[in-house]
Amino acid sequence: MYTVVRKERLADVITLLEVQAPAIAAKARAGQFAIVRLREDAERIPLTLSDWDREAGTIAIIFQHVGRSTHELALVEAGDAIRDVVGPLGKPTEIKRFGTVVCIGGGIGVAELRPIARAMKEAGNTIISIIGARDRSLLILEDEIRSSSDELYVTTDNGSHGRQGFVSDVLRDLIAAGRKIDLVYAIGPVPMMRVIAEQTRPHGLKTLVSLDAIMVDGTGMCGACRVTVGGETRFTCVDGPDFDAHQVDWDELVARKKMYLAEEEEMLARFHEANSGGCRS
Repeated sequence: MYTVVRKERLADVITLLEVQAPAIAAKARAGQFAIVRLREDAERIPLTLSDWDREAGTIAIIFQHVGRSTHELALVEAGDAIRDVVGPLGKPTEIKRFGTVVCIGGGIGVAELRPIARAMKEAGNTIISIIGARDRSLLILEDEIRSSSDELYVTTDNGSHGRQGFVSDVLRDLIAAGRKIDLVYAIGPVPMMRVIAEQTRPHGLKTLVSLDAIMVDGTGMCGACRVTVGGETRFTCVDGPDFDAHQVDWDELVARKKMYLAEEEEMLARFHEANSGGCRS
């Protein structure tokens, strides 16, 4: 069992849980994730390690309340226990001195961007960060990203905070202005990452994306998280989650992420029906 030591609501539908997990905190590196199972009969949820404290033995996971399992996880309070937390999983992001790195985070992807931007900065890179969300109420970790950035650009779809538009608009302008860019790292919704890939492709800019394919065991055994990269089948959990954005089969990824959409909607509806009388969160 893993004890939740702190809970913070970052936005209406985004929650941070700080969990006592010393073995994971001791080995966590930027870009890795954990798989969380709330109860014995609960779904296994892959969640990014957004931060960790090796001395305190804690990890921070940030998630958006999307399906039934994340809504249930959002009901957990400080002092409660989570049945299983497995990690760190996945290959860490390659951290070295590239030069100028553009770090792009959209929506909940900003949670994963935090340790990556920090590690890239510590490696001696110049960091240009671009973060965005649909609305100001969904924008998270702005101050934390700013602290690791030489430049920070903020966008919202509706213009409620920062520049109105998309993170890709800022990247387009940076490229058009002839800014020196040695690496682009993007994490967020699949449509956003796909646009970023197509923006950088004509310019030959090295671009990495972090993929969130459907995942079950997280160890490469089930094959549920398979993606096609460079014409070859790769497993997100053990070969990724970072991949060359220009080699990803985006059409296949979009199709696979929709495979269980009807079932997910049905389970969420059941959750809301069962909790219509109110909830702790």
